Amino acid sequence: MKLLTNEQHTQLLANGRAQRHAIRTNQSALDFIPVAKLFTPDAGGTWLLTELDPEEPDLAFGLCDLGLGAPELGYVRLSELESLRGPMGLPIERDLYFDADSPISAYAAEAHRVGRLVT
Repeated sequence: MKLLTNEQHTQLLANGRAQRHAIRTNQSALDFIPVAKLFTPDAGGTWLLTELDPEEPDLAFGLCDLGLGAPELGYVRLSELESLRGPMGLPIERDLYFDADSPISAYAAEAHRVGRLVT
């Protein structure tokens, strides 16, 4: 399974371009609703992605939770996620049923409060 659908990839790039524009024009950072949720079916990793770097589209931004009690906002390479396997050898999957209802800041605040990403 591809980590991202074509529609998600397009939206993540659009968000990345909008974020770059906001930063370059000294506006506040944009607080996007997550576009995709990825997870390890045989481990505790979860990633909520909001944007792709338009100049380096392998680089995604979002809320990353490796299952160690310290979720954080940051960057991850899609190529690295594609190569990862959990303890049972299973690849990372896209949550087909994830439907974000809040901006990434709300997910991050809740994740920091409870020590894990809650979706």
